[in-house]
Amino acid sequence: MKWLLRQMTGKCELQRIFDTYVGAQRTHRIENSLTYSKNKVLQKATRVVQSEVDKCVDDIMKEKNINPEKDASFKICMKMCLLQITGYKQLYLDVESVRKRPYDSDNLQHEELLMKLWNLLMPTKKLNARISKQWAEIGFQGDDPKTDFRGMGILGLINLVYFSENYTSEAHQILSRSNHPKLGYSYAIVGINLTEMAYSLLKSEALKFHLYNFVPGIPTMEHFHQFYCYLVYEFDKFWFEEEPESIMYFNLYREKFHEKIKGLLLDCNVALTLKV
Repeated sequence: MKWLLRQMTGKCELQRIFDTYVGAQRTHRIENSLTYSKNKVLQKATRVVQSEVDKCVDDIMKEKNINPEKDASFKICMKMCLLQITGYKQLYLDVESVRKRPYDSDNLQHEELLMKLWNLLMPTKKLNARISKQWAEIGFQGDDPKTDFRGMGILGLINLVYFSENYTSEAHQILSRSNHPKLGYSYAIVGINLTEMAYSLLKSEALKFHLYNFVPGIPTMEHFHQFYCYLVYEFDKFWFEEEPESIMYFNLYREKFHEKIKGLLLDCNVALTLKV
């Protein structure tokens, strides 16, 4: 079939994809075409490091006999796709590296980041001591927040600070809503839980369509943080719309929200951005 199409159009499968598709659909089809190709040069293309992308594009063009004068856009399109494909793999490695780093109370940077979170969320209230029951006011479980970061490491704290710093008024609003007498929840604990959700979606490759549409080049930690912010904002809305009987049902509603997000991410045109 591929041979027949090549004879009819004078173009290889990769060129036909570029002619037919745009956005995430294009990158996804290019990725599949390269991955399942019998040609070793093409197979290797999805695993190259970013510094080798230009050479890799030249090798593909040579291998598929693509004349740059006849198809001037091929090189640009293939480079963008490869940067997205290899960038996604690198982003997962970067996120995993931060997640594996435990919160260390002897690390001054970690401690400063934790204090920054308090000051962003409670600008008019002084923290009386580093170990304090006051941490419960922003949704930590115990007197020392470091124990709550075990699952997601320093990544959980970085995400909490990122949202509070970049969407300060929204963070204050959500923190206030989290203290609702009937529908309240632990703001920081839920935030860490949503870091785990963002991480698991990235790891399972469910974020590919979103990132391929949202980022026209190399996805970075910044884009991962942005997706986390979207989850925090949307989960708060979802929680209050659902009106759970009690916080005891958190896992049930968390999974319901998770399924909703996974459904949205199946759309090849998806780009989940926080709109405030």
